[in-house]
Amino acid sequence: MKKLFSLLAITGMLVFGSANVFAQDDNSASESATEQVATPAADQVSAAVSGDAPEEVPVHKAIKTKFIEGGAGFMASVLIALILGLAISIERIIYLGMSSTNTEKLLDKIQDALNQGGVEAAKAVCKDTKGPVAGIFYQGLERYDQGLDVVEKSIVSYGGVEMGRMEKGVTWINLFISLSPMLGFMGTVIGMIQAFDSIEQAGDVSASLVAAGIKVALITTVTGLIAAMILQVFLNYILSKIESLTSEMEDASISFVDILIRYSESHK
Repeated sequence: MKKLFSLLAITGMLVFGSANVFAQDDNSASESATEQVATPAADQVSAAVSGDAPEEVPVHKAIKTKFIEGGAGFMASVLIALILGLAISIERIIYLGMSSTNTEKLLDKIQDALNQGGVEAAKAVCKDTKGPVAGIFYQGLERYDQGLDVVEKSIVSYGGVEMGRMEKGVTWINLFISLSPMLGFMGTVIGMIQAFDSIEQAGDVSASLVAAGIKVALITTVTGLIAAMILQVFLNYILSKIESLTSEMEDASISFVDILIRYSESHK
């Protein structure tokens, strides 16, 4: 929980700091947009006749403008959900990457250690090897003197513990995937309400009055959907990695039990 609260605090500082920067540039962006609308038609025609292409807007400036137009509050909330989801996803990817183990090599080391130094030597090999597979093997070797049935039960039980560790944080990623489009749709509703309020205050239906509210609605919706799609890609990769590691642990556990059975029969 401490890590989560720290992550929330850092994310809030980053997002609201960026929102303040965007807000400072809001006036300049509005002025430039007004100047573009106020450009006479004759100038546009002359530019088209002379063959001058319109100046391209840099990507970061375009994103900044859309962030302001979508409303700093709702856009910042979607951005917070995206950043938190990405932070947890990256942490899970790093953890799962470090959990990968060359099981064939580990099994060969354990078998050699059993033949040369017995169970204690095999336990030392598992201690020196990182990853959930080595941890499962160590728990089995710890209970070797209680019988192979107890070893198998220990492997199954500790395998469930390792599965829980690998799946830690997945529910939070699912939460942010669900929250992102919801926050976007909330911005859509607020934008439509603003559009109707503008119509009510003006007492007349005008395209310029409705366009502002609809623009806010569409920008927040698109941002929420994009954030959800990005997090969904990371989640699918994490789930596939967990599935691969689980299959690897199951296969390695079967081979490990076979090694212990052969070792037990040779030392009767």
